[in-house]
Amino acid sequence: MIKIAVIHGPNLNLLGVREPEVYGTKNLEDINKEILKKAAHLQAEVEIFQSNHEGEIVDFIQQGYNKFKGIIINPAGLTHYSIVLRDALVAIQLPVIEVHISNIYQREDFRHRSVIASVAVGQISGLGPDGYLYALEAMLKIIKKGSF
Repeated sequence: MIKIAVIHGPNLNLLGVREPEVYGTKNLEDINKEILKKAAHLQAEVEIFQSNHEGEIVDFIQQGYNKFKGIIINPAGLTHYSIVLRDALVAIQLPVIEVHISNIYQREDFRHRSVIASVAVGQISGLGPDGYLYALEAMLKIIKKGSF
């Protein structure tokens, strides 16, 4: 079975209460349940991780380099400046899909730049929590084709 990491970055543990007009009302637990259900339907395995700490996310990525076939990541606030996170994703040489619940290009100017996008095979932005589900479908196709 194909194993994929799903990583939620800083402050995503507050989904459902944090700016519901931007991020919606689903909490992270509900989103994770939907991801796990979709993975089971697609006959894939996912390991879900969330941290508010850049170093913990980097450690998780490095520890999974020989365990996962791909990474779906919502880097949250780390999107815009974390070269350390970008370098960790490059180092493991796996396909990466970047996901954002809100459309980062319709928000504040500083959110328009992603240092992760250039090392990802794709980016899903602004489709709400369903973006994770679309990313899971796309990641499985990418892995099966070996097209990254």
